[in-house]
Amino acid sequence: MAGEQTATPGLPPSLPLVLLLIGAGRMAQEEANHALEAQGASLRLMGALGHLAREPGLSYSELGRRAGVTAQSMQATVARLEQAGAVTRSTPAGRGRTAELHVTAHGRRMLEDMRGVLAEVEGPLLDGMPDEERVALVSALQRMAGNLGRGPRSV
Repeated sequence: MAGEQTATPGLPPSLPLVLLLIGAGRMAQEEANHALEAQGASLRLMGALGHLAREPGLSYSELGRRAGVTAQSMQATVARLEQAGAVTRSTPAGRGRTAELHVTAHGRRMLEDMRGVLAEVEGPLLDGMPDEERVALVSALQRMAGNLGRGPRSV
């Protein structure tokens, strides 16, 4: 029935799993951004680089959609990456033109450095967790992420 709370085994009924995930996600995001900012980077910069490394040639609009921001906001992010020498544009700038963006060798090194920073954040997060629990956690989170958006949304 709508509005009815279902119990999740192992969790108190007053703490739905979704709230635990949201809280843990926010704390992890804050830690990740803090660590990246100390290196002059951010999750948004890393996300844009990661998308472009996997799919060279993406436009500002497509990058913005994937990051959940406007194309204009993504243009500012990409401009920072261009200034840092991490991204090049293979089409001339201009209104109405689709930019084809590509990661440079320097950008790939930056991305690897950022992944290293996140690995350092991950260490304390998983402290004391046995390998089999880590594997199970990753598997469960991947399955949950895959389940998102499959069913109808209720308001």
